[in-house]
Amino acid sequence: MKRIQILAAAALALAATAAGAQEVVFKDPVGDDNGPGKYTYPTDPVYKPGSFDLTGLKVTQKGDQVTFEITVNSDLEDPWSMPAPANFSVQMAIIHIQTGKGGVTKGIPGTNVAFAPEDAWNRVVFLAPQPAGRVRAEVKQKAADLKDLVVVPNETVGKGRSISGTVAKKDLGDGDITKWGYQVIMQSNEGFPDKTDVLTRKVNEYEGQHRFGGGNDGDCDPHVIDVLAGKAVGDKSEVEAQYKMLAYECNEDGTSKKMATLKMVHK
Repeated sequence: MKRIQILAAAALALAATAAGAQEVVFKDPVGDDNGPGKYTYPTDPVYKPGSFDLTGLKVTQKGDQVTFEITVNSDLEDPWSMPAPANFSVQMAIIHIQTGKGGVTKGIPGTNVAFAPEDAWNRVVFLAPQPAGRVRAEVKQKAADLKDLVVVPNETVGKGRSISGTVAKKDLGDGDITKWGYQVIMQSNEGFPDKTDVLTRKVNEYEGQHRFGGGNDGDCDPHVIDVLAGKAVGDKSEVEAQYKMLAYECNEDGTSKKMATLKMVHK
């Protein structure tokens, strides 16, 4: 009898674990790491081809923890020797999540994007090689009105071609992670950002050693190298959907005339 009770308890525990594990996966086509269509990489060799070419997002909930993992089209490297356990240097992903109604339509300072009203975000998760304390301090200083909506993993780790971080589900809000909307902004970790930008690297008209090119020297262009688009299944049609979302117009003085406006992807 005791053996039967032990086996029954183990079976119940296994079932509970399985029931508590949820996962949602999105894909992005290869070769669209050029923002609205014409962006180019910085000239320094640390920015390897494919480094900012987002190829997927996987969100997994196990118990009360949620792990976010993005993949890129290049092996990760750590040329700037970021503090352990990062193991990568140049990339940064800003993951926007729509968990329910309401939300925010403006982008994180330095990204130069907006979100459509029906695609407003409720939480943002940063996957950055900078220590969590530095990321939180930047958000507090430069986006104080958003700080309660920004979630930073205590550790973000790069391995192979994937970057991941885990946060508490309670910090994201109520709801089923498979029903939420998601959007990933692929950016570059900038250790010396502009005084108003949250660790983002700028896009200029011409590429430089540590600046992306193909944009505008003002702040009217989206500082975004890749995003999820369309149905986020990795179809080539999603490239044009990306270009459409990231389309922008500038005034002669470099201010925004038409801001790039992003949408969420759903399963």
